[in-house]
Amino acid sequence: MRIGPYLLKNNLIVAPMAGVTDRPFRMLCKSMGAGMAVSEMVSSNSLLYGSEKTKRRANHEGEVDPISVQIVGADPTMLARAAQYNVDEGAQIIDINMGCPAKKICNVMAGSALLQDEALVARILEAVVGAVAVPVTLKIRTGWDKQNRNAIRIAQIAEASGIQALAIHGRTRACAYTGDAEYDTITAVKANVNIPVIANGDITTPEKARYVLQQTGADAVMIGRAAQGRPWLFREIEHFIKTGAHLPAPQVDEVHRVLLKHVYELYAFYGEHTGLRVARKHISWYTKGLVGSAHFRHHMNQLESSAEQLMAVSDFFDGQFQGGERLQYAEELAA
Repeated sequence: MRIGPYLLKNNLIVAPMAGVTDRPFRMLCKSMGAGMAVSEMVSSNSLLYGSEKTKRRANHEGEVDPISVQIVGADPTMLARAAQYNVDEGAQIIDINMGCPAKKICNVMAGSALLQDEALVARILEAVVGAVAVPVTLKIRTGWDKQNRNAIRIAQIAEASGIQALAIHGRTRACAYTGDAEYDTITAVKANVNIPVIANGDITTPEKARYVLQQTGADAVMIGRAAQGRPWLFREIEHFIKTGAHLPAPQVDEVHRVLLKHVYELYAFYGEHTGLRVARKHISWYTKGLVGSAHFRHHMNQLESSAEQLMAVSDFFDGQFQGGERLQYAEELAA
């Protein structure tokens, strides 16, 4: 799949997720098979440019190309400036968020709330495309609610505005993350535009990824929540699509190594105090469903030093499994 001058190594893309797709997570997913990873959203509010959080989100040091940065806002001029700012900081692709369903985003008429105003959508897209020399992409939902699905019209506006790829989460804003993804809407969008279309929503297994690509005709799939604690999902999907066969589940010692490397990267990126806290959710995702993990996570979340956190992780893996065993999950209703 190609976006502007960038030919991706495959058609598997990490979805932008607030508080998740920071640089360590993006780099990890790319190393485990993802063709591209989109950053967590960066506010277009220029007053935030000096904040530590914004500086971290604009830090792409060591990241594999292409570097895609998502911006969010509702004012065309501010979004254009945000695009310029991020290109200056190393962004090679600018992605515009018109898919976030969160109330705090929609209440300021940003994210998926913009789908209600097609004229404003056009002004925003034209402003951002005109402001930067790099490709601009767009992430949307199927509409505001089930009575107002306008994804096809938004896609046509996007194509006319110079957008070079379109990602669609197959739900309306009102659906949030409930119900089943609407692959029929994505199919219809693909049939009505000539730019690459990326299907997103409920893609959790290699079989589902292949099904969605075949069912919708999409050029790529975008995977979000399913990759939390399972970054190897990308290599599993790529192998299955190429061969029709499944890769063996990762061995326990590999999972332990991947987790530790990820945690060390979080400490280095955020500093120990913040890194420790960010690491908690990732450790929880990696271990969820494993035997005894509910008790482990409760204990681990109380720890206040990196040394204690690392020791707890190592004790959990060393005590639960024998080296060389494949990863196996147990049913944990309380997990």
